Amino acid sequence: QVYLAESGGGTVQAGASLRLSCRLTGDSRDNWGLGWFRQAPGKEREFVAALSWGGGIEDYGNAVKGRFKISNNMATNTVYLQMNMLQSEDTGDYYCAAPQSRKAPGSRIVDYAYWGQGTQVTVNS
Repeated sequence: QVYLAESGGGTVQAGASLRLSCRLTGDSRDNWGLGWFRQAPGKEREFVAALSWGGGIEDYGNAVKGRFKISNNMATNTVYLQMNMLQSEDTGDYYCAAPQSRKAPGSRIVDYAYWGQGTQVTVNS
């Protein structure tokens, strides 16, 4: 069983930056990477970014390419999402997710088996 805990959300003005964190705990020996998704009010959950350990996969949703950066700290089992040039369209709940053991992180919701509780990001224009 894998557990995920997000932090770092908040309310900012358009153009500002935020860094989200996701700490992975539990039986993570066979975890190969993590992903970030977000869900705006009244909309479907959408892919934001994914990262595999070792750098084989670093992928971004079209809406955030060039503005967001995913990274990790293996020593602390933490994945970060650096969000720059935030826009009102980035408002939503941000979720960290882990795939099943020995599976690579992907861009689809079905690629993931474990989810965090989410952290809220609000961008005021």
